[in-house]
Amino acid sequence: MSGRVSGPGGSESANKADPLLSQIPVRLAAPDISPWLNGGPLRGVQSFTGSEPGPHVAITALIHGNEIGGAILLDRWLREGLRPARGRLSLIFANIDAFARFDPNDPTQSRYLDEDMNRVWDPARLAAPMRSIEARRARELRPLIDTVDLLLDLHSMLWQRRALFITGVSDKARDLALKLGTPPLVVADEGHANGRRLVDYPRFSAPDSDKIGLLVEAGLHWEPSTIETMEAAATAMLRESGIMPEGWGKDFPPSEPPRLARVTRTVVAVSHRFGFLGPYCGGEVIPRRNTLIALDGEEEIRTPHDNCLLVMPSLRVMRGHTAVRLARFES
Repeated sequence: MSGRVSGPGGSESANKADPLLSQIPVRLAAPDISPWLNGGPLRGVQSFTGSEPGPHVAITALIHGNEIGGAILLDRWLREGLRPARGRLSLIFANIDAFARFDPNDPTQSRYLDEDMNRVWDPARLAAPMRSIEARRARELRPLIDTVDLLLDLHSMLWQRRALFITGVSDKARDLALKLGTPPLVVADEGHANGRRLVDYPRFSAPDSDKIGLLVEAGLHWEPSTIETMEAAATAMLRESGIMPEGWGKDFPPSEPPRLARVTRTVVAVSHRFGFLGPYCGGEVIPRRNTLIALDGEEEIRTPHDNCLLVMPSLRVMRGHTAVRLARFES
């Protein structure tokens, strides 16, 4: 698919003439994941069982094929021989077909091939006949996902923004993210109008389910520091679950106390002329209610309350896609 494609917080452009995109450096080399494509329960999945009972923990990378930081982390852990002390650990390279087309000279083009893989996780949609590469892959992974107790979905961002956990509507996911504490910003939201994310899949989001899915937005797509944030979050998850082998993993002291922000409005662009009125990069707190922050054609976008947190504003927005989420901090 050519042109601009949507992501977790907005859109990415495959147009190299875009001056903003042409200035984004690619400081990471895509890993060779060919050793991990076969030999597991599914293509692109490596799964290991410990000697003692425990939860099934899954870490997913490459839901978007150009977000290579998570693949670098999982590849390194596999080469280092990570195995769970108890329970089960599954390391999942998700959209491997899109990743196979990753080109550092045109790095946004391989985000997906047919459609965003992080918008297809609706049970009715997964049960329907599949045409897109991403939907078929999600259906292939679904039986494994249906056995997972704790899931961490590794993501990164095109634009410079503050790292954060996204929990969806689940209170149990919110509580776990705050307990993990790295990254310290936790955002609870209602998801996206144009499809369910993996963490919104009912196994993790249903009120009567005790299973938990977290999404971490760890930093810029192609920066080394993003991998460190992913490793901190994943290490904290494995330790909290009790499956991490003794002595494994680095220590990542928290940089600040964790804070929860709940999304009060998701701003979706209704025109092709959406633009912010300031150089917002995410994490800004606008002190006053009713502050004008953007124009969507002729429509004014204003903050709905005092101390309004801007969550993942996109500098390139397609009509019908999320431009920014506005949130309020909670105790």
